[in-house]
Amino acid sequence: MFWRRDRATFRHGVHPDERKDATCRRPIERMPFVEEYVLHFSQHLGAPSRPVVGVGDRVERGQLVAEAAGFVSVDLHSPVTGEITASELRPHPGGGMLPALVIRTDPYDAQRIRRLEKMPDFRSEAAGLPNDDFPKWVQKAGIVGLGGAAFPTHVKMSVPEGKTVRFVVINGCECEPFLTCDHRVMVERTDAVVAGLQWIMKQLGAERGYIGVESNKADAIDLLDERVSGMPIETVGLEVKYPQGAEKMLIDAIFRKEVPSGKLPIDLEVVVQNAGTAAAVADLVRERLPLVERVLTVSGPAMKRPTNLLVPLGTSVRAILEYCGGLDPHPRDVILGGPMMGTALKRLDVPILKGTSGILAFDTALPSFMEEPCIRCGRCLEACPMHLNPSRLALLARYERVDELKTHHMNDCFECASCSFVCPSHIPLVQLMRVGKAMVRKEAAKA
Repeated sequence: MFWRRDRATFRHGVHPDERKDATCRRPIERMPFVEEYVLHFSQHLGAPSRPVVGVGDRVERGQLVAEAAGFVSVDLHSPVTGEITASELRPHPGGGMLPALVIRTDPYDAQRIRRLEKMPDFRSEAAGLPNDDFPKWVQKAGIVGLGGAAFPTHVKMSVPEGKTVRFVVINGCECEPFLTCDHRVMVERTDAVVAGLQWIMKQLGAERGYIGVESNKADAIDLLDERVSGMPIETVGLEVKYPQGAEKMLIDAIFRKEVPSGKLPIDLEVVVQNAGTAAAVADLVRERLPLVERVLTVSGPAMKRPTNLLVPLGTSVRAILEYCGGLDPHPRDVILGGPMMGTALKRLDVPILKGTSGILAFDTALPSFMEEPCIRCGRCLEACPMHLNPSRLALLARYERVDELKTHHMNDCFECASCSFVCPSHIPLVQLMRVGKAMVRKEAAKA
């Protein structure tokens, strides 16, 4: 049996200001098409997609433009109808210059979408679920986790031999400050979220589903409760705390079980998917739609018109900001994602990716403090949801003691930045964690 209460949670974590009021009640609006889209092949964790079209080719919205380059990879589809004008290196949101297609939009035929061809009707008894082909079609649709990590969804639907899945959990926490895109998807597309969960459960042979939602999204909880009535699905109200949306924390909150170090949720017979991902699966099954657009939140103190937008992949950050009224006269920082785990941008001419959950603009520079010596206060230990010792790990990373990083479970850190958030000495703990993890990966590659 699992442990439950009205506001389930995990131990440790932090409580940053939510800052969601500007957009949590704003309905999703569709952004108009722009003149040019930059579609990077590296859109997700795993191998980048391989192009199947070239310069000068005309493509339709929804047409395959790059195919999966391995098991941990997915297909990529054109977000608009238009012409391929370049295949070249372009600035990537993650940094550096990476290969991408540049598409010039046909303004008279941009919206009509090409659906996936020859796909079975998985709603019928003849081709229903579970079905060995279903994960392949999820891969062909280009669906990845839309919560930010962008892990290919079909991988989680392909259960390894000897493993079973009893529970599927939909992550509707959205614990990062400012972000409300998942909230609006759960409110406006409740049926799609629940339908996607049902099909994922059927494919995995799961006996029960859970939808974890932080208690600050009461309207979403009420709608989901009403929709799942009579189903083997339960909505779980969760305490508002960061990082409640991390899948290991979510499992801890709902089941009161910890995923062991080095293991995955499936080792506890659990699979976790994002709310937006579940809706994308529903669109695939019901409409044969590939993933060519996503909902994201545009917000922050320097944003003139905060909102939630449905945006084609490959749209530039600059175009999105301009559509939302532009920035205040003296913006200082623009972040992709949330303020805790997001990426600060050096330039605005980068496109959004499948994993882009938000664009946040700030009118003051992000805090920059002089680092001081560690005072051994222990706040980072109290904040770390993985029960690590961030100050010790940071010290080991500084002195490149790789063997000790391994024995202190460096790889269990998922870079939530809770430790940096509470550190009174302003030590860049999460940055040092990233350095330490890179050392461990480099050492493993040599072996």
